[in-house]
Amino acid sequence: MFGKISRGVLAVSLVAALASCNSSSTAEGLSPTAQAASSQQPVTPVVQAYCPQVVMLEQTAVHRAYARGGQDNPEKLLYQASFGDVTRQCTANETTLTINVVAQGRVVQGPAGQPGQVTLPVLVEVVDGDNVIYSQKVAFPVDMPAGGTQFIFNKPDVQIPNAQGGASRFTRVRLGFDTGPAKKPARRG
Repeated sequence: MFGKISRGVLAVSLVAALASCNSSSTAEGLSPTAQAASSQQPVTPVVQAYCPQVVMLEQTAVHRAYARGGQDNPEKLLYQASFGDVTRQCTANETTLTINVVAQGRVVQGPAGQPGQVTLPVLVEVVDGDNVIYSQKVAFPVDMPAGGTQFIFNKPDVQIPNAQGGASRFTRVRLGFDTGPAKKPARRG
């Protein structure tokens, strides 16, 4: 019984000792000159703009390539590619919001496939509500060893017009695969 009480007192003493080491004063421990300088420096407010989220549509998150004449035949599958995790980072100036889109993906060799380089038709779009304000198809090469591999897709130069406070809350970056004809970057202001 005495052992349980002494362990409890020891634990409370340790917490109290650690709490006394903390201080809410940011200038404590600084020299008097450094304390005066830290209290006189103005605090610059940081304005953060909205950075649009990256979303993937279910119908474009997976890309399958088949041997000629084998569309939708599992035995004629050359490879299958898919995206997993995605993220983004935004930088802004007065007129332009630049979005760096990064996604982790995977390519798996199919029964009719062979190791080698495959070119994935990646489509990056920025939509504001129903309006497409940026669209670009990227021919993204991936070296696929036997069996398959993972890859990192990066598109650091997605640029859209910047509004005060960043993009609209309805703006989204859509990432997926596209099998249509190649598109040139389109920007509408």
